[in-house]
Amino acid sequence: RDKAVTRGRQICKALKCTVTFVDLVWGEDVAPVLAGEEAFPWVEVRFKHGRKDFYKLTEPLSLHAGEAVTVSTPHGGHDVGTISVTGELVRIQMRKAQADLAQENPLVIYRKASQRDLDRWKEARDREDDLMLRARTMATQHDLEMKISDVECQGDGARATFYYTADARVDFRALIREMSSTFGLRVEMRQVGARQEAGRLGGIGSCGRELCCSTWLKDYRSVSTSAA
Repeated sequence: RDKAVTRGRQICKALKCTVTFVDLVWGEDVAPVLAGEEAFPWVEVRFKHGRKDFYKLTEPLSLHAGEAVTVSTPHGGHDVGTISVTGELVRIQMRKAQADLAQENPLVIYRKASQRDLDRWKEARDREDDLMLRARTMATQHDLEMKISDVECQGDGARATFYYTADARVDFRALIREMSSTFGLRVEMRQVGARQEAGRLGGIGSCGRELCCSTWLKDYRSVSTSAA
């Protein structure tokens, strides 16, 4: 590594670079957990299509990236997600996201997902394509100018979130009542922009690589016509 750093500085000097060469090591600003010190009691959990949130550990659990966990939801019931980040790196992520560590009712980790949790989660996920197609048909029957692009079912199968795009305000109260009665679950409609839709569904850009908004870009700032 030292040889590579030295070689990099030599190349910059030979090319007369005006940019300062900075030696960075990933994670070097993360304070290590000392013996006897409690680990940071928050983790980052990933859900469908990269949706992420922060969850608090209410009891000691040894969690690692990639493990499935059962978590609370803002609306009741439970969901199932995958651990994406643990430890002090979560503190950094929360600081960047300006998340409140002292919130009164934080989302929490219930437990490591049991086989029963995973089975119910799989059953709920298997319904999503059918729910989306039927919801699109219902929206057309109600003459609503909207495009339902994705569905995400909660891990316990009691709730489904339908993501849609629309050019104008849509009154979908009658649609929600019909969907809730027909599907037998609680329904939430969530409007997303074109870039958020592309970020959830994924795709290949004109550059030939996977879309930025579905890989690393999470801050969808407004872009002017001239900049585009």
